[in-house]
Amino acid sequence: MSAARGSFVGLSEVRRSAGLLVQPRMGFSGPEQMRRGLAATRRARAATVGTLTLDSYTRVKDYASVERALAEDTGLNGYPIVTHGVETTREVLEGIRGPGFPVQIRHGSALPDDIFTTLVAAGLDATEGGPVSYCLPYSRVPLAVATDAWARCCEQFARLRDDRGIEPHLESFGGCMMGQMCPPSLLIAITLLEGLFFHQHGLRSVSLSFAQGTHPRQDEEAIAVLRSLAAELLPRDTDWHIVVYTYMGKYPRTPEGARHLLRGAAELAVRGGAARLIVKTPVESRRIPTIEENVEALEFAGAVAAAVEGAPAPPVQDTGIAAEARLLVDAVLDLDADVGKALVAAFAKGYLDVPYCLHADNRGRSRGYIDEAGRLRWASVGAMPIRGVTGSREREHPVGSAELLTALSYVERTHDRLALHGGDPRTPGAHHELDAGTTASDLRQT
Repeated sequence: MSAARGSFVGLSEVRRSAGLLVQPRMGFSGPEQMRRGLAATRRARAATVGTLTLDSYTRVKDYASVERALAEDTGLNGYPIVTHGVETTREVLEGIRGPGFPVQIRHGSALPDDIFTTLVAAGLDATEGGPVSYCLPYSRVPLAVATDAWARCCEQFARLRDDRGIEPHLESFGGCMMGQMCPPSLLIAITLLEGLFFHQHGLRSVSLSFAQGTHPRQDEEAIAVLRSLAAELLPRDTDWHIVVYTYMGKYPRTPEGARHLLRGAAELAVRGGAARLIVKTPVESRRIPTIEENVEALEFAGAVAAAVEGAPAPPVQDTGIAAEARLLVDAVLDLDADVGKALVAAFAKGYLDVPYCLHADNRGRSRGYIDEAGRLRWASVGAMPIRGVTGSREREHPVGSAELLTALSYVERTHDRLALHGGDPRTPGAHHELDAGTTASDLRQT
């Protein structure tokens, strides 16, 4: 690892001293509100990381619509960094971002050159995405075009090391593909491959993602596999950590159900040794959360994490996730020494195939389902080289539309039902009185 400084470098060490780092997905169109949101995140009673989440128009370079929305004061679903420009963004960050409070740009763009140029000029050094994870779910851009764009952006970003002595950080979104219904071995393979892609194009500080799924024990196994493979495959000069996302699919509609789910995500992050947790709020199923609602969720997640820190975790069972993930990664890397070209070829051959993803460059032959125990399984692996592996035994019948729709709301229904009946999917009977805003000391006294 180089001696260059960077706001995300060494976050694993920060996590060991400060506790689990919790981070919102916060983004507001107005600079004043965005600044207030960052300031409130920094003041929260938790170890926090700041976020500037960009709007969906900026994601697709529709700057005319951004200008129109700002002129009409209709509001956007995020911060339009390109349109607001460098000086405004510097003013938003002034006196807030700094040692002890890093800020990351989150955006969703398959062609992020304008975003990278602006964030670098504004003095930021951390963002997220990837050539696959920000292309297939969010755009119609050909995968080869997105991969070339991300290669250029990574190389531009990496020049911060020589130009300013700053080590930039890039987080793969690969562990969150489609938010749901994707068995964990494929999520692990994509985030690892994107991490290798980032390193090949000059980046030395990366994070690998994994989204909370449908079954806590399966998630714990998946994160253990991700950690093991990352330690083996990432070059030794890489500073890396794992980031867990609170469930990215249909969110519970009851506040209690949402808190059950967030509590599980915080416990998962601690047990899996993640450095960061991306937090969602109890209002996710209805609307964009306010600053106050984001802070309450951050404090709740931080309190849960502090309460379970150091508690013994159940042993991780091997159900075949490691074997599947390793086969997927090896099959892709065998295609080409250039990781970007290998990724494009892998999707063309169906060696990587994301369930229910409609992008033209995705073969669309794989399918996932939720079994009777609540675990994500393969109904069909298509041409992926994992047929017959322990965890990839396929079902004997296809997944129909009714079963898919039921599965998509599985987490929502399960947690709402448990909440309404006083249950808890992880520790039955424990901490039912938890509410948003609960602190670590509150938890220790219950």
